[in-house]
Amino acid sequence: MPLPQYETLAHESAAPHVLLVRLNRPQVRNAFNTAMGRELLDLWTRLTEDSEDWRCAVITGAGDQAFCAGADLKERKGMTREAWRAQHELFERAFWALGDLPLPIIAAVNGLAYAGGLELGLMCDFIYAVRTARFALTETSLGIIPGAGGTQNLPRAVGERRAREIIMTARPFSADDAHAWGLVNRLCEPGEVLPAALDTAASIAANAPLAVRQAKKSIRYGAQMEIRTAYRFEVEAYNQLVDTDDRREGILAFNEKRRPQFKGR
Repeated sequence: MPLPQYETLAHESAAPHVLLVRLNRPQVRNAFNTAMGRELLDLWTRLTEDSEDWRCAVITGAGDQAFCAGADLKERKGMTREAWRAQHELFERAFWALGDLPLPIIAAVNGLAYAGGLELGLMCDFIYAVRTARFALTETSLGIIPGAGGTQNLPRAVGERRAREIIMTARPFSADDAHAWGLVNRLCEPGEVLPAALDTAASIAANAPLAVRQAKKSIRYGAQMEIRTAYRFEVEAYNQLVDTDDRREGILAFNEKRRPQFKGR
């Protein structure tokens, strides 16, 4: 089933098997509003239920100023407690659906990534960023805390002590710092972050899609287990691939000295 057209998101096929998604509210630095939360949840749910021919996705922000500035605080002005909590529950479901997405996804951070924008990047498999990007979890300066995975995903990316400093001070930090701390995998010059992310996505998409997904699952869930249990989880994920057409094609192609043609079966 083709993906629908959205009000706050744009999507396109950027390469064979590679889906490009843009947060498309550049006039407000791609901030999340209720409509975007609803549409992100719909998109991740559709891709989880049926990824069709997509094997990897890249998410970025429209324009050249921001990846995402977090929640739209103008929309939140004057919200009742009930409306705020209902909206946040929608955001929670959208972010958790992204975290559970079987499809690998790369964040191409093309500008500032603040609050929920940084949390969105942390929910992706990894981040490429433009050198001029700025990052922050600003929530404690607004009377709240990160509530879309930030207090859990950031310590896993940069270490607990560094995460405490970032969250408690709410101070912005540079792309160079983000790279040095292990938050960002790769820094790019202006205009080069999206091509770099798409190139990496194409490399992922060229590999056996079932194997890539099992690897993602093993890394994600194994990291939450005691090590011997995680070893067993890895073996079970491995065993799921032994009787697949892609595994047979990979071995055959190696022996015939040609590129494999994976079908996701």
